[in-house]
Amino acid sequence: PVLGERIGDFACGTGGFLTSALNVLDKQVGNSLENREIYNNSVYGVEKKAMPHILCITNMLLHDIDNPNIIHGNTLETDYKEYRKMEQFDVVLMNPPYGGNEKDSVKVNFPADLRSSETADLFMNIIMFRLKKNGRCGIIIPDGFLFGTDNAKVNIKKKLFSEFNVHTIV
Repeated sequence: PVLGERIGDFACGTGGFLTSALNVLDKQVGNSLENREIYNNSVYGVEKKAMPHILCITNMLLHDIDNPNIIHGNTLETDYKEYRKMEQFDVVLMNPPYGGNEKDSVKVNFPADLRSSETADLFMNIIMFRLKKNGRCGIIIPDGFLFGTDNAKVNIKKKLFSEFNVHTIV
């Protein structure tokens, strides 16, 4: 990441990816108070569980973020139409929870063709909604993501490979 870019993690846990990004940004701040302010406003996170949320806030404070923008909530509970009105990010770094299944009340927050009960699929949708044009993303996804054949997985992959510049898959 480069100082001035907005970095997001929508299932940030204790903030590992965010703190790694801050370590890179910190080297770009120098002695400028203006750069320090930009640094302070660089990261955004959301965490559903209480204990990891508190640990993430603590991690941000330890990395000189005076007022951490880390939300305690479930990213998946927001209707996708609202994401069009929300801030988009230059960089998204995520290791979303996977293997879990979401309730129908969460699935309806997504377009019918991209609806899935698998949390990793839903987070991939969120990333595609919130990433700026020409933005960059590093995400850890489950092994089976690229090989799933259900309608939602196929549609998510079509959107991903047709609308985004997928660079590297490891």
